[in-house]
Amino acid sequence: MEFNNVTASAKANVYFDGKVVSHGITLSDGSKKSFGVIFPGSFHFGTEAAECMEIIDGQCKVRIDGTDEELSFEAGQSFNIDANSGFTIEVADGTCQYVCNYID
Repeated sequence: MEFNNVTASAKANVYFDGKVVSHGITLSDGSKKSFGVIFPGSFHFGTEAAECMEIIDGQCKVRIDGTDEELSFEAGQSFNIDANSGFTIEVADGTCQYVCNYID
């Protein structure tokens, strides 16, 4: 996956003692994305805007706030999270790489 004509933030967003690392970009149309890598562990994230998380490498399990169902995702799959919500993502082995699309 490649993004053209973007403004990128060189400084990484580092969460959970370096177990989740991402970078943000702004596309020429003004839309924003972040992309990064998640190392093994279980991590909870809150959302302000709605998000579509695309898994581009590896695999993970996700539980969206307010549900009891744990869903599995792998490269080529995606999941959506509502605004003002959250989700727990778990990576058991290796790494999971993602692109997060912020939805207005």
